[in-house]
Amino acid sequence: MAKRELFGTDGMRGKANVYPMTGEVAFSLGRAVTEHFKKLQVHSKQPLIILGKDTRLSCYMLEQAFSAGVCSQGGKVILTGPLPTPGIAFVTKSMRADAGVMISASHNPYYDNGIKIFDAEGLKLPDSVEEELESLVLNPKNIPTMTNGELGNAVRLKEVFGRYLVHCKAAIDPRYSMEGMKVVLDCAHGAGYKVSPMMFRELGAEVTPLGVSPSGLNINEECGSMHPELAAEKVKAIGADLGVCLDGDADRCVIINERGEVVDGDQLIGCFAKLLLDQNVLKKGDTIVGTIMSNLGLENYLISLGLKFHRTQVGDRYIIEYMNHSQAILGGEPSGHVIFRQHATTGDGTLAALKMVECMKFQGKSVSELTAQVDLYPQKLVNIKVSKKPPICDNRSIQDCLRDAESRMGNRGRVVLRYSGTEPKIRVMVEGDESTLVDEICSELVEVVTRELT
Repeated sequence: MAKRELFGTDGMRGKANVYPMTGEVAFSLGRAVTEHFKKLQVHSKQPLIILGKDTRLSCYMLEQAFSAGVCSQGGKVILTGPLPTPGIAFVTKSMRADAGVMISASHNPYYDNGIKIFDAEGLKLPDSVEEELESLVLNPKNIPTMTNGELGNAVRLKEVFGRYLVHCKAAIDPRYSMEGMKVVLDCAHGAGYKVSPMMFRELGAEVTPLGVSPSGLNINEECGSMHPELAAEKVKAIGADLGVCLDGDADRCVIINERGEVVDGDQLIGCFAKLLLDQNVLKKGDTIVGTIMSNLGLENYLISLGLKFHRTQVGDRYIIEYMNHSQAILGGEPSGHVIFRQHATTGDGTLAALKMVECMKFQGKSVSELTAQVDLYPQKLVNIKVSKKPPICDNRSIQDCLRDAESRMGNRGRVVLRYSGTEPKIRVMVEGDESTLVDEICSELVEVVTRELT
C-alpha cells in the first residue's frame, strides 16, 4: 500500500482547521467523492450522498464545505445533522444512496475532527479507493468542472433519524423487554446524545442519561467511553443493572457491570459469541474476527466453545472486510467496537449495548456473571505521544528490546508495538500469563520507545 498523506486507518483525521482537516480540503474531498461515485453510476447519474456529523463546533464548517464540494460536482446531499456513525452507514444503504459521509473524530477531543466515507452498501472504503480519492484531492485539475444546470443541491431531512432508531430496536429479540431495568447511559455529549436514550426508553428501561448536553466544545470531555468513571459511580449510586458509555460518534461502547466495574471489550465479544452459539445463530467451527490487539484469553475462550478466531490489523473496517470475505457474523476490538454483520456494516455502540441486555435476558444472568466466563490474560497498554512516525523496524534499539521481550515471553504471551492510525501516538501492548513479567517488559519497552521516538 502506498504511503498516504490524507487517510489513516479510519478515514481522515486531524486538528480542525489545520491541514488536512480544513474547509478547503473538505470541499475538494466532496468533489472527489462525488466524481468517484458518479463514475460508478450505482443508482443514477446524480450521486446521492448522505452527510452526517457529531456535535463538534468544527462540524458546521466541515459539513458546509463538504456539501458545497458535492453540489459543485453535480451531486445531491442529504444533511442528517448529528447522527451516530453506524446510523449514517445504515441510512446510506436504506435510502439507496451512492455514498455516506460522517464528519467526526470519534473519541478524540473536540478540537480534532475527521471524515469517514461509506459506499452504497454502508461499508467503509477499501484502501485502493481512498488512494484514488486522495489523488483527486491533491490533483484537483483531474476533476472536471461542472457549470450551469450541472450543479447539484442539498436538503436537510430529519426523518432519517427515525430509520436508524427502528433499525436498532428491530435487532433485539422481541421477546425481551427492559421493563424494570435501570440503565446509566453516557453519550459523551456526542452523536448519540438524542437517539440512544430514546432507544432504551422505548424498550422500557429507566434511563439515567449523562453526557447529553453538547456545547460543541465538550464532546468526550471527562465522559463517555474514554472516561467511564462518572457513569461507574452513578451505576453504584442508583443500583443500576448496567452502565453504557458511548464515544463521540457512538460506533463503540464501554459496558459497566452492576458493581460499577468496567468490562473489557474482549469479554463482550466472548459473551456475544456464547449468546449466538446458544441461539444457534453460530455453529461449531464458525469464525469470530478480532485484531492483533485482541486478548489471548478471548482466543482461548472461543476455542473452548468450539469456535475459531482470526486476527486482522487494527481498525473495524479491516474486521468487516474479513467478515464479508469469510461470511463471519461477529467481530470486534477490545476498544468496544463490535460488529454484528447480520444487523450492521460497522461497529455500533448502541446496538452492542442492546445486545448485552439480550445476553442478560437470554442467560438470566447479570453482566458480572456473564463476563466472568471470559478469563483474560494480564495485559498492559501504554500510549506514548510522538511528533513523527519513523519506521519502527529501522530503529536498532527498539528492535533489540523487542527481540529480548519476545524471547522472555516465549509462547506465554505477546508484544505488540504499533503507531496509532488516528492519533500522534505509538501504542505499546504487552500481555502474558504472568502479570509481573508483563509489567516489567512493558516498562522496559516504554522507556526505550520514549527515549528513541519522543
